[in-house]
Amino acid sequence: MTKRHLVIFARAPQTGRVKRRLGAEIGLGEAARFYRRILSAQIERMARDPRWTVWLFVTPNSGLTHPAWRLVPMSRRRPQREGDLGRRMKRPFETLPPGPVVLVGSDIPAMRPYHIARAFDLLGRHDLVFGPARDGGFWLVGAKRLRPLPCTLFDTVLWSTPTVLADTLASIPSHVTTALADTLDDVDDAEALRRLTL
Repeated sequence: MTKRHLVIFARAPQTGRVKRRLGAEIGLGEAARFYRRILSAQIERMARDPRWTVWLFVTPNSGLTHPAWRLVPMSRRRPQREGDLGRRMKRPFETLPPGPVVLVGSDIPAMRPYHIARAFDLLGRHDLVFGPARDGGFWLVGAKRLRPLPCTLFDTVLWSTPTVLADTLASIPSHVTTALADTLDDVDDAEALRRLTL
């Protein structure tokens, strides 16, 4: 069976550098602690699942040895490198060994292995898969990788807007098949954190 690759896009959990919008409402230290908890739980759940190989693509580029990544061997850690978010997201799809790739964010509290398994199953029948978020963005993108990614993918996306997923889908040529996975959300502000703890 072709090897499956799960990429976690992560930021080193340093106070003042993660969850700044949330930090403006609850304090930067508390926001960083929240992020560390979510990140650690996510890496632990995903790295122990034998159905895929977990890779970490991290920022800043100098953060490869951060203790938060201890469950993922150094050989499977990569820097995100330079470029806008779209350019950095394309890199794992272009550089990892053969097999389908699913890429997720590092701060999706409700994400569980069955969500990832479903996304890989959808890639059995489609070229691309997206996990929608209620804010109009997406928390997951996956590719079967039997052919190169569409060269226009992410090129016209206005990041951090309510049309991120719609813009992305509009940039995909009609011959490329797409599917939608489960809808999940990250936690960017105090209201989202409140919903999480209800």
